[in-house]
Amino acid sequence: MQHGPAVRRRKLGAELRALRTSAGLTSGEAARLVGWHQSKVSRIETGASGVKPADVRLLLDAYEVQDAQLRELLLALAGSDEGGGRHHWWHAYRGVLPPTYRDFISLESQASAMRTLETSVVPGLLQTPEYARAVTSASVDGLDDERLDALVEVRLARQDVLRSHPPLELTAVLDEAVLRREIGGPEVMARQLRRLLEAALLPQVRLQVLPFTAGAHIGITGPFVIFSFSSTSDLDVVVLDHLTSSLYLERKEDLQAYTEAFNALQIHALSPEDSLDYIAGIGDGA
Repeated sequence: MQHGPAVRRRKLGAELRALRTSAGLTSGEAARLVGWHQSKVSRIETGASGVKPADVRLLLDAYEVQDAQLRELLLALAGSDEGGGRHHWWHAYRGVLPPTYRDFISLESQASAMRTLETSVVPGLLQTPEYARAVTSASVDGLDDERLDALVEVRLARQDVLRSHPPLELTAVLDEAVLRREIGGPEVMARQLRRLLEAALLPQVRLQVLPFTAGAHIGITGPFVIFSFSSTSDLDVVVLDHLTSSLYLERKEDLQAYTEAFNALQIHALSPEDSLDYIAGIGDGA
């Protein structure tokens, strides 16, 4: 279990270690190939220290890694701006974003797929501006208008991942409470429900509603997000949000447990088609 910013460093190190092993090299041999001391390779692989994109590129060349998508992903984890502008746009908001939120956005921007259980609010990637403002204002005390505006801008800018090429594939299971909790007032909520119906028509978005009639289910312990990466499953991660921090679960056992939990929730939830009808029905009654 890792907190915030360390997660990318740990994941990058583990992947580089696996690539070195696949290349048939010891850490000492790898170090000699790139002109370093062996201890530097070890620190990078264990996540004990950060690594510059240029150093990652040296290692990837030494390991003869040709997979362009994998190279881009690992360079992005190291902080490279490569990747068609999808990465690191949030640096302009460093002054208002806590490290854990920046790390979440980084993973979101690099992931190929995102599975999320939401029990209280609409997923950030599907929020309208008015809804996002109401949620942000309620979630963070003492915000002045300037910082509130910036945080809302960030939330809306995150939605670009659904329009990128290729787009992030979003699968969301929404507890019925998400649809019935009136955030921002009746008009804001009505527009938000219409936004969900529009988003569900996108081929990269799959929405399912978990109705109250489903009773107790494995998701009542709280929301979670599973990020997946097309190049390698070793970088997949589960994110659990708390009031003041986020937890990142990387162990295979944790990933398997949450994947199985999400699959079970999908079985108990309404089908995507019935979910659209359910959302429309709530909207008509609002």
